[in-house]
Amino acid sequence: MATRPTWQGHLKLSLVTCPVALYTATSSASDVRFHLINPATHNRIRMVTTDPDTGPVERSDLVKGYEVAKDEYVLFDEADFDKVRLESTKTIAIDQFVDEADIDRLYWDDPFYVVPEKGVGVEAFAVIREAMKSAGKIALGQLVLRGKERQLALEVHGKGLVAYTLRAHDEVKDADDFFDDIPAVKADADMVEIAARIIGQKEADFDPTRFHDGYDEALKEMIKAKQAGGKGVVAVVEPDDTNVIDLMAALKASLKGPGAAKSAPKTKAAPKKKAG
Repeated sequence: MATRPTWQGHLKLSLVTCPVALYTATSSASDVRFHLINPATHNRIRMVTTDPDTGPVERSDLVKGYEVAKDEYVLFDEADFDKVRLESTKTIAIDQFVDEADIDRLYWDDPFYVVPEKGVGVEAFAVIREAMKSAGKIALGQLVLRGKERQLALEVHGKGLVAYTLRAHDEVKDADDFFDDIPAVKADADMVEIAARIIGQKEADFDPTRFHDGYDEALKEMIKAKQAGGKGVVAVVEPDDTNVIDLMAALKASLKGPGAAKSAPKTKAAPKKKAG
């Protein structure tokens, strides 16, 4: 396994404990990366950490500070952070089991693969995994990760576990603040029936490989055009908003349009994914 673990510690269920490592399960790296450039010289801009009184300072010499008053800071170095020790710094203690449906999808965040460390802990990991599989429940615990204690939701995934960080309650905005002002409109029953048929035509198994980042691809085309001396303009066709008068006509036309033929569902269901 070439990937470095994000975290190493122990997974604990009551008195059963095993050493585990967490690995990031996703990657957000884009193929297209930009740098800040001075357009007058075409030189790449370098960010320099600078003290207003003494000038440039090596980043490795810096510490963190919490502002307690105007321009007054309490300083913290790495040794200070190491003194803030919670059980969840090095241990994921499972303290509750819930149904997956009980956790609103708005709370699911980053996924991590939970892998047992080689050695005596493998058997204990297998016991916890199989017990969770039998119960069909989601395990909840806490973990200090990237300088913050996070709640975790763990589920069985193949031979291992997947741990999702969960957003805190105060990090999730109240939907009513956004939806309350939506006008109460009674949808036309015939239009709803046609829309339901369109949904049926487009029903298919989830296949994440079908998605391609069109914006990323358009940037690459623009880069090629600029390299060749062009302006790098990428034409984009934007759909018009549907007028209320044309809504029924648009729905009926959609039934006959591209993609009207229903996709045949696959025999094997795609694995479930969480929001986030």
